[in-house]
Amino acid sequence: MTRILLADDHELVRDTIAAYLEASSDITITRAADYAHAIDMMNARGPFDLVILDYTMPGMEGLDGLRKLLGHPKAKAVALMSGTASPDVARRALDAGAAGFLPKTLSPDTLLSAVKYIVSGRIYYPPQFLSQTGDDPTVKLTPRERDVLNGICEGKSNKEIARDLGVQEVTIKLHVKTLCRKLDARNRTHAAMIGRDLDLV
Repeated sequence: MTRILLADDHELVRDTIAAYLEASSDITITRAADYAHAIDMMNARGPFDLVILDYTMPGMEGLDGLRKLLGHPKAKAVALMSGTASPDVARRALDAGAAGFLPKTLSPDTLLSAVKYIVSGRIYYPPQFLSQTGDDPTVKLTPRERDVLNGICEGKSNKEIARDLGVQEVTIKLHVKTLCRKLDARNRTHAAMIGRDLDLV
């Protein structure tokens, strides 16, 4: 069971996100209404696999609150969540050591995938922010790898993708193998799911 601490001063947002995550996966959520409450919950109920902090909640003081919590022994990973923060704030959060940045505009399915991505030990950074910074700390695919991933997502076989791209089937097999490694996917179907979740296709 994955244990997550979700700290947000907006009760509706907090409860909606918590309810969705708990209903969709093997996740249990501890809720906190502000930064001080989050610290109390950390000390009383930790450790947590992931702590999600709202950027503008009372007591947070922007990135200062994030930096303080990053060193807490009961937080395995800390992510920042916001509906207003700029790409620059997101970048500075990651530079400070955050395991991810979660915009409140993410769809529920993408949020769940992002949370799982972070809990697995990787860093999540929203694709729409990447396009504004020109730097992708998560997954780098070549144009041809993206072509192959698109083909997989369309349900095509390696032979069909090879025909479409005018290359040998063995070449596509190698690309699929590389894609699975880069995306940490178990197989081509899993790679397609991750690719969609990360907006790579």
